[in-house]
Amino acid sequence: MPKLKKTAAQMVAESRARIEEIETTDLIAMVGDPDVVIVDIRDVRERQRSGFIPGSVHAPRGMVEFWVDPDSPYFKEIFGQGDKKYIFHCASGWRSALTVATLQDMGFDAAHLKEGFSTWETQGGPVEKIDKG
Repeated sequence: MPKLKKTAAQMVAESRARIEEIETTDLIAMVGDPDVVIVDIRDVRERQRSGFIPGSVHAPRGMVEFWVDPDSPYFKEIFGQGDKKYIFHCASGWRSALTVATLQDMGFDAAHLKEGFSTWETQGGPVEKIDKG
């Protein structure tokens, strides 16, 4: 395999250098704020396995750019509220850093949860579990 021009870790580091990162404790304080939209980009299986932040919106990583683009046939109204603060998260902060950098390139203002969901529960964040019936 030929050497990559840039590693995934380099891409994440470059993204983090130019986006807003939110600490876990700060986002915990924002849960329930009507002006904040928390967006979970993890795979549905991750959400089923470890739960999710109550009130968060699930937007699978592969669809985010299409869901935020008003010109896309996949646009979701939840992303058309310009007066809201959007904070994206994944499990560890890598995918969400790349996502937010891409969204900023598109002109969509957003931030991301620096450490992702990995520290959420241990730092006292509320978690809703999916009933597996």
